[in-house]
Amino acid sequence: MKSLSHDRLAEALVAEAELFGMAIAGASPDVRVPTCPEWTLRDLTCHVGLAYHKSAAIIASRPTGYVPFDAVTVDDPPGFGALGDWLVEGAEQLVEAVADVGPETPTSTWTPDRRAGFWTRRLTHETVVHRADAALATGAPYEVDGDLAADGISEGLDLVSVFSRLEHPAMDRTALRGSGETLLFRSTEPDVGWLARRTPSGVEVSLDAAEADVVVEGRAVDLLLALTGRIAADDPRLTISGDAGLFRHWRDNTKF
Repeated sequence: MKSLSHDRLAEALVAEAELFGMAIAGASPDVRVPTCPEWTLRDLTCHVGLAYHKSAAIIASRPTGYVPFDAVTVDDPPGFGALGDWLVEGAEQLVEAVADVGPETPTSTWTPDRRAGFWTRRLTHETVVHRADAALATGAPYEVDGDLAADGISEGLDLVSVFSRLEHPAMDRTALRGSGETLLFRSTEPDVGWLARRTPSGVEVSLDAAEADVVVEGRAVDLLLALTGRIAADDPRLTISGDAGLFRHWRDNTKF
């Protein structure tokens, strides 16, 4: 699906990194993250920041083939008190690396989308969701611009569609293949709907507001949090009509 402009996403990436730093400021690095229970707050923050620094290094190297993150060497993260600045530094390095080569320039990614701009969009939305994790762990306020949340839903559904057709050790979504079942995710703010149809070959997603077997409705930010498992399927911020079990199955098979 058509995404926000690259400039909008690049601006949002740095802003989200700044907000993430604010969410963890003054907290204990050892606080457990309820939505990522295997991680502490430091683990969560380092996960996001290392993705910035490593993807920036990959893009700057202008690779001609696939480069796994494990093969990329960057400086170790600093002490917890300096992680906020380190996050912003990494986000800025990524934006600069993409700008230097051009967002349409081929690079190494883990999806069929091999453009450098893939990393800007992917890590913007990675940050949006993991900032929610940080806010839930620290009690910090959390809100997301409607257009950015809607683009996060589109990007996530695009990935579901791709990996429902391809086997991938970390992103396998083949369990979502079906026989025509439909799910409508309808945002009230902004006003947009995504229709997901489960077919034998994979999930087909379109911008639509047609009837579906289950309709999940709410603000884009709340739909995004529900689709990424950050709020419960029966959260009062959502309205669900139709086959709620179909939505639960979707969530169970799209965890990350």
